Amino acid sequence: MSAGGGTKAVVAALAANLGIAVGKFVAFAITRSSSMLAEGVHSLADSGNQVLLLVGGKRAQRDATPEHPFGYGRERYIYGFLVSIVLFSVGGMFAIYEGYEKIAHPHELKSWYWAVGVLLFSIVLEGFSFRTAIRESNQHRGALSWPQFIRRAKSPELPIVLLEDFGALIGLVLALVGVSLAVTTGDGVWDGIGTLCIGVLLVLIAIVLAMETRSLLLGEAAGVETVRAIETAIMAGPDVERLIHMRTLHLGPEELLVAAKIAVNHDDTAAEVARAIDAAEARVRAAVPIARVVYLEPDIYRTEEAARGADPEATPGGKDPHAAEH
Repeated sequence: MSAGGGTKAVVAALAANLGIAVGKFVAFAITRSSSMLAEGVHSLADSGNQVLLLVGGKRAQRDATPEHPFGYGRERYIYGFLVSIVLFSVGGMFAIYEGYEKIAHPHELKSWYWAVGVLLFSIVLEGFSFRTAIRESNQHRGALSWPQFIRRAKSPELPIVLLEDFGALIGLVLALVGVSLAVTTGDGVWDGIGTLCIGVLLVLIAIVLAMETRSLLLGEAAGVETVRAIETAIMAGPDVERLIHMRTLHLGPEELLVAAKIAVNHDDTAAEVARAIDAAEARVRAAVPIARVVYLEPDIYRTEEAARGADPEATPGGKDPHAAEH
């Protein structure tokens, strides 16, 4: 699955949210609806989130430095995590607070038709943004279901925009229901209930985003299909007898580190081993272009060592071999 960043979807969402935010704040000023205020803050937070995603994408393009030899590809993950924090605090918690205040101190809506008109207009714009995000995602999703795509995507932008737009559409419907019930019954508490539901929805989406971007920040391996392609490429030449073990790690959405131990013939000279490694690296990069960093360690395959399996103490984060001494 491609790790495309979905910049078009981010820009479309930014344009839609800026226009929607202005309309919602105007409607709030006229109607004094807490649902409109919560939705206005939600759209403003979403606009800030899209700016964060664009900034993260730009900063991730910087060249590697001696201090950061693997580059800045993970900047996109960091800014994606910031988006979840903004959505949780600014969007979700503010809406929950406003909903509670409106339920505790309800008041009648003024000029309710402004709120309804702006909400219907916002649904149209958000629908356009959501459609753009779906079309961009379909270019990379393949046969994956939508939950699988959001879980497995190595690029944070498209899942974030998809969830934000989906949450925005549901939030607009909730706001429309809350305003309609408040007008129909003459009880402003319904407006507060709608606002409270919007806040809970945003908090849940923010938690999902935080969990997914946290996984990316910790470092995820390549997808199953990509791993198979790398294994096939390594073994495709006559110079490699066996792939002993391999690990992959995404340095960024479009940068992959590959580290593997390969078995070579014990009678090969140093020059022959070097040529075998160079050829295997070239095959890996041809098969998986995002494999930017490839480290192959030659070894002699031994059946006895293979039967014992991998050493857990040699695994990063594994058991400390000196723990018993402390």
